Amino acid sequence: MKSPLLPWSEIQQALIDQNLTVISDRGQLDKLSFDYFHFSPILDRQLREKRGNLVVRPKTEAEVMIVAQTCVNYRIPLTVRGAGTGNYGQCIPLDGGIILDLSQLNQILELKQGFVNVEPGVKMANIDKKSQEIGWELRMAPSTYRTATIGGFIGGGSVGMGSVNYGLISDRGNVQALRIVTLEDTPQIIELRGDQTQAVIHAYGTNGIITQLEMPLAPVYPWTELIVTFDNFSQSVNFGQALSESSGIVKKQVAVHAAPIGQYFVALKDYLSPQKDFALLMVSEYDLEAVKALIQYYSGEITYLKNTEESAKINNILEFNWNHTTLLARSIDSSLTYLQVFYWTVEKVKQLYQYFGDEVMIHLEFIRVEGKVIPAGLPLVRFTTEERLNEIIAYHRNQGTGIANPHVYTIEEGGSGQINPDQLAFKKQVDPYGLMNPGKMKAWSI
Repeated sequence: MKSPLLPWSEIQQALIDQNLTVISDRGQLDKLSFDYFHFSPILDRQLREKRGNLVVRPKTEAEVMIVAQTCVNYRIPLTVRGAGTGNYGQCIPLDGGIILDLSQLNQILELKQGFVNVEPGVKMANIDKKSQEIGWELRMAPSTYRTATIGGFIGGGSVGMGSVNYGLISDRGNVQALRIVTLEDTPQIIELRGDQTQAVIHAYGTNGIITQLEMPLAPVYPWTELIVTFDNFSQSVNFGQALSESSGIVKKQVAVHAAPIGQYFVALKDYLSPQKDFALLMVSEYDLEAVKALIQYYSGEITYLKNTEESAKINNILEFNWNHTTLLARSIDSSLTYLQVFYWTVEKVKQLYQYFGDEVMIHLEFIRVEGKVIPAGLPLVRFTTEERLNEIIAYHRNQGTGIANPHVYTIEEGGSGQINPDQLAFKKQVDPYGLMNPGKMKAWSI
């Protein structure tokens, strides 16, 4: 695939002649070829020079079909992009080609009780704004949900706020249907329902261009945001697990941060101390009495409490969790990086906390996996060398934790570490020339 040798002027003009929006400005190409891969010093070195040759912004599914046919005709690599809020190079074009920016496919097509049908470019916060008017909201969302698109989250994300209840986006039922465009000789529109959607979810846009999504919604509660500090890390972790397992308490977000992570949250400096561990919570206003009793039981101190109306006027607690923690920490110390860890048990969390100390600062996000609530997280790592980073990863794995490595850009290496034969078979069907985000599915190259 030698995209720089293609007749780009001819291709650009052909797309413009069909009334598509085409961007070739170097500055825009630089911007729209990137995501937040620079969180990883390894990916930063590998991906910083990668660029697309053109950006195309379709406004309709019909325009997506035109781009798909053009890519097949010229054998052009195609990389689908949402808002570019991912962290491990999902939308970085390794082989140049066309970047398909779907941000203009941004219509909410149908909204009713418990259900929404949307185009992929709708910002997740906009879905919530509309759906909350009828008493519903998204089941889960990343910390970037104000700017992230729903298509980008389904294609490149996995968990977020709400995962303490609903697990991973790939769990059965969290996506009801997807409509995709293929890159066959004659591109097709395919509708996938139920388990069929698994071939496309978290596939980095290697298995079809999403043009519509049907998603179930969750009931809205009046959410209260709290910050709770602890003098003892073990107590903070025990509290997080206990709250997450409390079936009678409705919650949306349970995160625990070890000291000294509080020093990086400048906007919350009045409520945190670098010397104290703390939890950031979103719980139902109706369950505050029970939450306060649990906080007291684990010797925590509430330093911040805002109801729904008050929270809307300030920074949402969500924007200090998930990978916003990494973003805020790196804004102060750019040498920091992170991992993505499934600890499975609080005992394992405490063991690794004692072993690494401040070299790996524990940041937990409690999520539901196969029906059981577990501590997962995105710990901050003081980066020194690639060799040391790999040693840290290897030690975690040797201790029985799961690592979704954020320092690699292939689906398999960044996730389960295993080839998904169903995903590979589906790619052979819908992308026989391997044009979609080439290099991101390791199985295709083996």
